[in-house]
Order: sequence, then structure tokens, then C-alpha cells
Amino acid sequence: MITVSDKAKAKIEHLIHDAELDSTYRLRASVAGGGCSGLSYKLDFDNEMRPMDQEFEDKGVRVVVDMKSFLYLAGTELDFSDGLNGKGFQFNNPNASRSCGCGESFSV
Repeated sequence: MITVSDKAKAKIEHLIHDAELDSTYRLRASVAGGGCSGLSYKLDFDNEMRPMDQEFEDKGVRVVVDMKSFLYLAGTELDFSDGLNGKGFQFNNPNASRSCGCGESFSV
């Protein structure tokens, strides 16, 4: 399962409202090759389910993950920071053995 912090939930709801997306849209979290640690996180809004997608709901936020990415993201908490040290979504991933300084890529 992928969980969502209260700050991340508020930011996601704000983005959905600003983009005027309807209720068919979900947050799609995925992992792609690249980044300084080998794998990088991706977030987007999507209104289509693909074969083998896993869907989770936490705090009213629907998150969709493809099966390959789920192997890397299981147990991850999605958070949002708006502090002075950086603004943006953060993945608190218990599966990552190493992360880069920017927090946008990781390795297992």
C-alpha cells in the first residue's frame, strides 16, 4: 500500500482543483530508470486504468501504481514539504537503500 500524508493530501486536492480535473482522475505514482541513484520517482494525474495497475486509497486520495513500480514503492508514504530546504513531494520509501541529496532518485 502507498499512504499519503495530510500535507500531501492538501497539495494534491489543490492541484486537482486548479487543473479542474474531474473525479475520474487518480494520482499515478511510478518509478523509472534514471537519476543520480539509478531510479527516479514520477507523479502525474491519470484517468485511465491499465492492465496490472494497483489502486490504493488513503485519506480520500486515490493512487494508482503499475505492478513493476509497486515492487519498489510498496509501503511508501507520499509527503509534501513547503519548507525553506525545498518545496515538493517527497517519497518516504522503506525499500530505498540509498537516496540522492535531492530526494528525487533512489536505489534498492
